[in-house]
Amino acid sequence: MENIAKDYSHIKGWGIDADPKNDPTYPMKNRTNAEQTGYSWERPTQQPIDIEVLHSIERPNVSAVFGTAVPPSGLSGMIRRFAFKYSESSYGHWLPLLVADRVNVVEGIIEDLMQGHIPNIFAEKGYKADLKVNRTGLIQKVVVGVAIGTAVALLLTSKNSNTDTD
Repeated sequence: MENIAKDYSHIKGWGIDADPKNDPTYPMKNRTNAEQTGYSWERPTQQPIDIEVLHSIERPNVSAVFGTAVPPSGLSGMIRRFAFKYSESSYGHWLPLLVADRVNVVEGIIEDLMQGHIPNIFAEKGYKADLKVNRTGLIQKVVVGVAIGTAVALLLTSKNSNTDTD
């Protein structure tokens, strides 16, 4: 990929640290402005891009090396693609990524069930170790979960019973 200087002035807050007079690290940092000229080292060889790689809009290119364990797919992939349309400094980037992670967990469980594998959620969430090391924390977590579940169930059934009597 070519190292071509591009105009990023359309990104809110871009270049806010470009003015050395507005540098909060002054006088501790010996500023040479080498950071502004681009790569000041020999960039590693680009890893071949043979899958979809999402990268920040604040980066002009893909990192030289990147992870390929789980390329974006399904509903979680759509949510991730949406998130990467926003700057890393906005909630529009991070909140959808959090949602995509949760959706991806559900997609994984569904995929396991479709392949005939029943996931052992107790073991995968580390409850055995939690029971051994943090018994009171685990019990507290279970009690709170049951209380919230019971409250939601009672709330839903009371609304249904109120609409039946009207």
